Amino acid sequence: QVQLVESGGGLVQAGASLRLSCTISGRTISSYDMGWFRQAPGKEREFVAAISRNGKSTSYVDSVKGRFTISRDMAKNTVSMQMNSLKPEDTAKYYCAANQFGQVAIHRDSNNWGQGTQVTVSS
Repeated sequence: QVQLVESGGGLVQAGASLRLSCTISGRTISSYDMGWFRQAPGKEREFVAAISRNGKSTSYVDSVKGRFTISRDMAKNTVSMQMNSLKPEDTAKYYCAANQFGQVAIHRDSNNWGQGTQVTVSS
């Protein structure tokens, strides 16, 4: 059973940067389509970013394009997301997701999930 552990959340002011990391254990990240989702209080969990199994393709929700960058480190078996120019509306709990057979953004019911890490952006 794959396990996902997130780190890197925190409280920052608007305009600051944070880097989230997700370490996967049990399998190599090349076996999974990986991504990040977020959920704000009272809202549904939304897709944020994804990186393909071969690492050559990435995708983002429109609201973070140009500010967030997803990447992976094969040696560390880790997927990261650099978040720049943070806005108060980015405040949410961020979840790492991994999908062995499908795409994290589409096949959400079969995603493996981490426990989440809180990101709070003050204005």
